[in-house]
Amino acid sequence: MRLHRAPPLKWGLMAAESLGREDIEAFDMTYLAEDSAQYDAAEAFVLLGSAVWTEVRQDLLEASLRRAPRSVYVANPDIVAPRETEFSTEPGAFAHRLADATGIEPQFFGKPFGNIFDLAFARLGKVDKARTLMVGDSLHTDIFGGQAAGLKTALIADYGFFAGHNVADPIAASRIEPDYILKRP
Repeated sequence: MRLHRAPPLKWGLMAAESLGREDIEAFDMTYLAEDSAQYDAAEAFVLLGSAVWTEVRQDLLEASLRRAPRSVYVANPDIVAPRETEFSTEPGAFAHRLADATGIEPQFFGKPFGNIFDLAFARLGKVDKARTLMVGDSLHTDIFGGQAAGLKTALIADYGFFAGHNVADPIAASRIEPDYILKRP
């Protein structure tokens, strides 16, 4: 992970504290809430999860970054995610908003960005990409990211983003065409 190569910093963290600190316990991270001092004390930020993120917290983050520009790492670049009855707003959406508001360019790590595929292949060792399939439920992250990484792709229809919807129109509109379309698992 990119953070392991960064110098020791005091991080401000967008995440739900209830989900725990697995994989980040080695870092000095403060869960961001409604205290502006937390934002100003952070030397950099990680946007990981937005379940408890609010407009007040977004305003505090943007204001702090305008006062003192710092690095912003986005570990979940999704814009939205499907839930049982609606879509949730994800860290990627908040990152794009703060970039527009502050001029700071966040560093994204995750689909569709190539660095996540590079990391996966580095951990797996020698992999024959011609025999590797990226499977997912999203055209704009899973399928687009897999194609950019040089992989064959399979879209799971009637699941996640496309639960209860036809996939043909979004495929035609986006011109992101998977190699395969699979039924819901």
